Amino acid sequence: MKYFPRLIFTVLIVGLTNSAFSQNGVATIRKNTNVIASGLYHDLNKTKDTLILKSDKKINYLYTANTTEEKEVNVRVDSTFYKLPLNRLTKGRNVLVAIQSPLRIVFVIDVIKEYPITSR
Repeated sequence: MKYFPRLIFTVLIVGLTNSAFSQNGVATIRKNTNVIASGLYHDLNKTKDTLILKSDKKINYLYTANTTEEKEVNVRVDSTFYKLPLNRLTKGRNVLVAIQSPLRIVFVIDVIKEYPITSR
């Protein structure tokens, strides 16, 4: 019983230290969970600086459908695999549409921190 306060104190210190020094992500993805869209793998890589698209079927196009008139991304893919560097997207919410004829698969990427524009 005399070790119980020490145990609680140690657990609290370890928990607070872990959350204080953990690396925050610079982008998050909201995947399309529709059953029809399950054929398209869409996720961020481990460093969260690139979007990876993979599918058994050919991906025809990838474009942004944001509220701005200018499309940040408007790419003809014509492949089953594509990598999009996230420095091509602006900070904030970005709605992306991947076209696999006749499907249009919509998902959202929230860019929390602006990426360097070295390879745009």
